[in-house]
Amino acid sequence: MQIRTSRLGRSLAAACLCAGLCAALEQPALAVEVGGVRLDDTVQLASRELKLNGAGVRYKVIFKVYTIALYLPEKKTQLTDILALPGPRRLEIVMLRDITSDELGQAFMQGLKRSSDQADRTRLLSQTMQFGAMFETVPGLKKGDILTVDWLPEEGTLCKLNGKQVGDMVPDLAFYNALLKIWIGAHPADTVLRAHLLGDVA
Repeated sequence: MQIRTSRLGRSLAAACLCAGLCAALEQPALAVEVGGVRLDDTVQLASRELKLNGAGVRYKVIFKVYTIALYLPEKKTQLTDILALPGPRRLEIVMLRDITSDELGQAFMQGLKRSSDQADRTRLLSQTMQFGAMFETVPGLKKGDILTVDWLPEEGTLCKLNGKQVGDMVPDLAFYNALLKIWIGAHPADTVLRAHLLGDVA
């Protein structure tokens, strides 16, 4: 009886261990909440795992406009280190209110003008025009919509709205870096948001 009980105990322990391992494997990536939006700690892009570097909320006056998250191959707190990182990158924007495509397009264009010098704007003019044309294909963004802006090495900048590609791929890493500078450059849209995206918040 003792031998049978011992065997039963070992069998139950093994079953519990197996169940625990299976449950762990089935668990999704851990998530954090920013501005009422749940963001995964990691995402998969171009066969790479990207880590959540930081996230924050963009305000306009007192209104929440969107939650934005920056995903990188490894966490960095300095702009120069981020721009030098090889591999894919992602900006994920989750709308917290409705806006028109014109409003979003103007925000991007004004951000590029503010964060880039004249030489860069001239060199990236064709890419900027191509990126701006993308907004003409989108009637507007609604609360809850998700816009991802990805850098895919050797391919270009890819935008998706709710998982569906918007516009054509835009070439040149320098253009994607210019987009990043809108939020984390020397003249960002919001200095507090910049600190959050760089993970520079205690």
